[in-house]
Amino acid sequence: MPITHADIVAARERLAGRLRHTPLAPSLSLSARCGVPVHLKLEHHQVTGSFKVRGATNAVLALSDDQKAKGIVGVSTGNHGRGLAHAAKEAGVRCIICMSSLVPANKVEGIEALGAEVRIVGASQDEAQDEVDRLVADEGLTMLPPFDHPDIIAGQGTLGLEMLADLPDLDTVLVPLSGGGLIAGIALAVKTARPSARVVGVSMERGAAMVESLRAGKPVFVQELATLADSLGGGIGLRNAHTFAMVRDLVDQTVTLTEDEIAAGIRHAYWREIEIVEGSGAVGLGALLADTVRPTGPTVVLLSGRNIDMTLHHRIVSGGRAHAYGDS
Repeated sequence: MPITHADIVAARERLAGRLRHTPLAPSLSLSARCGVPVHLKLEHHQVTGSFKVRGATNAVLALSDDQKAKGIVGVSTGNHGRGLAHAAKEAGVRCIICMSSLVPANKVEGIEALGAEVRIVGASQDEAQDEVDRLVADEGLTMLPPFDHPDIIAGQGTLGLEMLADLPDLDTVLVPLSGGGLIAGIALAVKTARPSARVVGVSMERGAAMVESLRAGKPVFVQELATLADSLGGGIGLRNAHTFAMVRDLVDQTVTLTEDEIAAGIRHAYWREIEIVEGSGAVGLGALLADTVRPTGPTVVLLSGRNIDMTLHHRIVSGGRAHAYGDS
């Protein structure tokens, strides 16, 4: 393992007073549906509206003074960039975020509002990564990737510690799955304390890179496609150093959802839980509603982010088309 449980505990201490311990709220509707207590981890209430700020802040605080002086750079589908931008602003560090043209405009604007420079490069996260690599080589910036980095994983793992603190007997946790930094950290934190707990990764059918890599037994390239779960897009990197192995070894099950099932999660969050959640943050809800995952004990569903385009959100919760693509 690239990190230990002690690294996650150290990250929690490092982040104390800087970020929120987000609420764990019971869902009466989902508890009745599933026949077991279901709780929602309201991480979309986190500063920047996403869990990504945990790993980003932990990683920025761990930099040397020389690294901080030169600045940081990262590739993002939106929420990691916002987290890095927030962490860099708090630390007084220069920050450049490279993104593909598939990233929604509201996420680009959110990053720029925090003072970071955004560069739109290509039509995939892999193409945007090429610009990151150039900036590291030419300008000496430090790359902080969205998931495949020990400090990022440890920061995200603090969510698992909070879940256990608030629900010590948790049996199942549903976690959005993309590059694996979030679920790797949570799984390590949860399974260290409760080895019997089940960790389930939930992704989308359209371009689930980690799921396809697990099926192949190694990191593979998967075409990035437009999806309501846009923050789950992008590859895991063919040279993935940490998260592929951690997800393979620690995660009990992975499932994928259709666009309609993701939209159902967004609608449920709004109409039944009175919460605004983006597609990537609603996949756990969608999995329970579709009976793709059937919990057997106290369950936590992680609502990981809220940064959805509100015009799209309005259309979805009003019963309009589910798809984020092909509308023009």
